[in-house]
Amino acid sequence: MRRVSFEAEYPTELAHPIHRELSETEGVTRIELLAWSPAGRVKTLLWFDGDESAVRRLLAAVESLVTASLVSGSDGTYAFLDQTVYELADEVMDVVSRSQVVFLPPVTFLDFGAARFDAVGESDQLATLYDALRDVVPTSIRRVHDFERQHSPMGLTDRQRTALDVAVDVGYYAVPRTGSVADVAAELDCATSTAGELLRRAEATVVADYVRSQ
Repeated sequence: MRRVSFEAEYPTELAHPIHRELSETEGVTRIELLAWSPAGRVKTLLWFDGDESAVRRLLAAVESLVTASLVSGSDGTYAFLDQTVYELADEVMDVVSRSQVVFLPPVTFLDFGAARFDAVGESDQLATLYDALRDVVPTSIRRVHDFERQHSPMGLTDRQRTALDVAVDVGYYAVPRTGSVADVAAELDCATSTAGELLRRAEATVVADYVRSQ
């Protein structure tokens, strides 16, 4: 079983409305799709690296949106969306629906038009997905490695769990906050951007796990 990290560059006509709007909206550069419903009414949980006002400007582009619940996080905004359809291009949805692989969260959308995601499956199934995607949008492979299940009860990696533990110790989650991402980075002996990414991914995993358990 293999795990492959893909990057697809969506042309404007095939991009999701939120992704198209991302390059035009100030205050947000990254969206992570953390969890989604498998069928029926479309419900998604997303994280944005911007504040609520910027997120609401982005969501105005989604015609299928029924309701949106926004919650400010430590380093961005979470949004629980209820839509009538996904609004992905039919060509993309067809590739996804025909694939014989499993897609892992998060799916990350970036403001320069790219989307990054991981898929797990047998090598031939992943190769078939790759070929099918390349027929629709420019797609590249960023990483390939063996798939290993996460050992944390909530899917956290050891480094993400350590980052959360350190963040609590330095007061990053205290109210009022007494520690910063830079303090976490100093304790982990890594770059501030790396510490921030670890915390964002850990927080996303914890929130998605909580939502699935309800």
